[in-house]
Amino acid sequence: MKKIYLDHAATTPVDKRVLREMQPYFSEKFGNASSLHLFGLEAGEAMEKSREQVAKAINARPEEIIFTSGGTESDNIALQGVAYTNRRKGKHIITTKIEHHAVENTCKFLEKSGFEVSYLDVDKEGFIDLAKLEKKMEDETILVSVMHANNEIGTIEPVKEIGELCRERGIYFHTDAVQSVGKEKIDVQRMNVDLLSASGHKFYGPKGIGFLYVKQGTKICPLMHGGNHEKGLRSGTENVAGIVGMAKALEIAEGERVEEAARERKLAKKLVNGALKMRNSWLNGPAIGKKRLSNNVNLGFDFVEGESMVLMLSDKGIAASTGSACSTKSLEPSHVLRAIGLPHVKCHGSLRFTLGRSTTKKDIDFVLKELPVIVKKLRDISPLRKVLDIGRFEEKGRARA
Repeated sequence: MKKIYLDHAATTPVDKRVLREMQPYFSEKFGNASSLHLFGLEAGEAMEKSREQVAKAINARPEEIIFTSGGTESDNIALQGVAYTNRRKGKHIITTKIEHHAVENTCKFLEKSGFEVSYLDVDKEGFIDLAKLEKKMEDETILVSVMHANNEIGTIEPVKEIGELCRERGIYFHTDAVQSVGKEKIDVQRMNVDLLSASGHKFYGPKGIGFLYVKQGTKICPLMHGGNHEKGLRSGTENVAGIVGMAKALEIAEGERVEEAARERKLAKKLVNGALKMRNSWLNGPAIGKKRLSNNVNLGFDFVEGESMVLMLSDKGIAASTGSACSTKSLEPSHVLRAIGLPHVKCHGSLRFTLGRSTTKKDIDFVLKELPVIVKKLRDISPLRKVLDIGRFEEKGRARA
């Protein structure tokens, strides 16, 4: 059976070049980076070299990079750390209705702690309205958090312009860049961000490691207290092997980014064009080639359940998803698709393919061969399809009469 992995937004395989870079730090160079002896100094040097690599990749200073366990922790430190440190200035936070749950649920938690959160609407392609953002800003606003690229529909938000608005008003700006780091050019200076979250396993690094960029001078407090690691913002013995692996993965991703994006975009267009030949199908989010991640394809099909498509595709060796890997076991419709205006029934008929380095033209050809067969099978047994077909038949009968 073929094995075609098209769920790279959920996670990516560790690049073999990354694994080779990591291996010595599991056994030969195993020291604690905080120790003062030879073993500790060796690990510490590797960690600081990695910090420099990460900083260079996003045009930051090494001291502005805080290593974390991944995107969720980075988001939590950014939002809660800024909120609690700056609450004397104000308790108002602005975010969007399409954020990852790591931001969305952190905001809900902060609301229970006495903060006020405004959730911005987005248009049918997932973009925020800058004018509406500006109207929401007030004297009490201390933080704006808008993701760089959406994990479900690939929309790339105008972070540079958002950052400019925040700078003018002295408001901190955080962006969740978990999906865009390694795929889009990240320049924290040009983007006008104060905080930026990333996760290594989204760009062919290991799981369990990420980073948070914190612009120098940002007032922020830690969530955990311990041995004062990572400038006191993230206590705990550092995952040196993971840090080294993530830095190498980001270095590779940056070196191959432009060429790989062009290749993935071409395959994404082929997949979309082929899939949209089926009746009652559509693309969620911006057009391929517009302000959208190069590897993201989110398709919708009437009279079909997304979960059923995922299972039947899996039987053919094709890995896809219905949306965020953090919520695929939920029966609730995607909050992102609801936010762009899709009714519940259409949300449940949506399917996300996210391409990667291993994706080939043959893979897309195979998907386009199997997908129409699966959609047809599911539509043939769909109760909703039968109800709608009966309605159309009765409507035609009345028209003839």
